[in-house]
Amino acid sequence: MARPLYKRVLVKISGEALMGEAGFGLDPKVVDRISADIVSLRSQNVEVALVVGGGNIFRGVQVAASGIDRATGDYMGMLATVMNALALGASIERQGATCRVMSALEMPAICETFSRQAALRHFERGHVMIFSAGTGNPFFTTDTAAALRAAEMGCEVLLKATNVDGVYTADPKLDKTAKRYDKLSFDEALARDLKVMDAAAFALARENRIPVIVFSIHEPGSIQAAVMGTGRGTLVGA
Repeated sequence: MARPLYKRVLVKISGEALMGEAGFGLDPKVVDRISADIVSLRSQNVEVALVVGGGNIFRGVQVAASGIDRATGDYMGMLATVMNALALGASIERQGATCRVMSALEMPAICETFSRQAALRHFERGHVMIFSAGTGNPFFTTDTAAALRAAEMGCEVLLKATNVDGVYTADPKLDKTAKRYDKLSFDEALARDLKVMDAAAFALARENRIPVIVFSIHEPGSIQAAVMGTGRGTLVGA
């Protein structure tokens, strides 16, 4: 049986991944499937942190186009990520693992406010960590939050769960001849202008030498397979 390649990982999950085939909100079956993958990984003594987006509920950039200022829209989007984090956390605990949700925005009646020291202590106690509300600042994406938390927590890899099974030469949905990369260096990804993550997130990962694995979240067991090195995806930065 394959063994984990990493001892501490951060998984970035988009909000859209949680809504399944629906056009909005959460699909409980999808949430439970992703949670089961996380719990299985934790049972193999892998320390797991999650950063989740909020696009299934609210997109600050889109609402800004309708007249609400961008900063306000981004704060509203952060609240959506907290809702998703709470749903994932509850599902993870139902399936037998302990979990702690932390928010970059203060909301003590709902969850802990993010503190690096407290988060590291939770890791030591074996809890799955979910970091919500992005970086706590407008104009930054949850990709950037994922790279930032991965660096702060000393994670060995950032797993970016997406709708496609890796990084391609072009959008595989638009170009049937697009080819998937198995492995890329950070420099190659920059030179070929491949949109692995937004610029701030990419720079953080590169500066801190945190490899990024891009893979599809839609297959059961895909998170665990990425950590074991048996999954289909693209490794960037190794």
